[in-house]
Amino acid sequence: MIGAGSWGTALAILLAKKGFPVTLWVRRAAFCEKIIAAGENVDYLPGVALPDLVQPTSDLKQAVRNKELILMSVPSHAVAEMSFRIDALIDGNPIIVNTAKGLVEGSLRRLSQVICDNLPLNQSHCHVAVLSGPNHAEEVSRLTPTATVVAAEEKAVAEQVQDILMTPYFRVYTNPDVTGVELGGALKNIIAIAYGACEGLGYGDNTKAALITRGLVEITRLGRAMGARSATFSGLTGVGDLFVTCTSKHSRNRYVGLMLGQGKKLDEITASMQMVAEGVKTAKAAYLLARHYGVKMPITAEVCSILFEGRKPEEAVQNLMRRDKTFEIEDMAFE
Repeated sequence: MIGAGSWGTALAILLAKKGFPVTLWVRRAAFCEKIIAAGENVDYLPGVALPDLVQPTSDLKQAVRNKELILMSVPSHAVAEMSFRIDALIDGNPIIVNTAKGLVEGSLRRLSQVICDNLPLNQSHCHVAVLSGPNHAEEVSRLTPTATVVAAEEKAVAEQVQDILMTPYFRVYTNPDVTGVELGGALKNIIAIAYGACEGLGYGDNTKAALITRGLVEITRLGRAMGARSATFSGLTGVGDLFVTCTSKHSRNRYVGLMLGQGKKLDEITASMQMVAEGVKTAKAAYLLARHYGVKMPITAEVCSILFEGRKPEEAVQNLMRRDKTFEIEDMAFE
């Protein structure tokens, strides 16, 4: 397990409780010692004991050598560097599972593409899969019943990861639509920022229900333009992850929006957070992708205007409400 944030730690706990020995790579040596001494991840997942089968280490070579499965749980902006670093260290024929959700701001690449781009020595025999869904680490680590999706281009790879991760409280589905699964997991963070802003402004259920619904339309619209299947966005990595990220107290992206709606500045908000809100960086990438593919994403555009242009959230809402009238379903217009 590469990355000892809340999600990486939760998955390490899940696998260890299933009987697998897990090496948990911790970026900072001092923090690694802190975890070992406490027997838990006191900074990111306090109150949840690490099973004996979880072995924290700050030695990356030790973490990835002779491993059958490598799970990457680092922030999206660190995926390229991390995959490049492990390229010279891995051996055998491991499956690499990415659990981060985001898009690369500069190249606009999906994260599985970034991993493959940065594994030149191992591209021919490394298999990459993606894990995504409505999965809060705080709940998974405490055995709360949860469902998730693993996507891979190869059926055998997806099914092997499914078998490894499946437990009586963690149900894993497979999906061959890697593009759709990744986009669903990345783009929902943008809508969650907008949802939080609506809460910060004091808007009610009508507003928030409309936002989630039309947000899903935007996600599906861009996904289809990029080759994803519409049905994927009706599943766990689409509407499921969108719902939980918008509404949950655990959601970092919702929190960013909430603070923006209450008048706080972005720099002030992010400086106060220990964990990364992926939607901030993803919003700009999604906006550029929408322009590239000629796709309308008005909520995403307004979120970008709030984040990067200083637009007031209430003004952004009014811009959305005053858009030109149109039909609801694109392929169901009147004759």
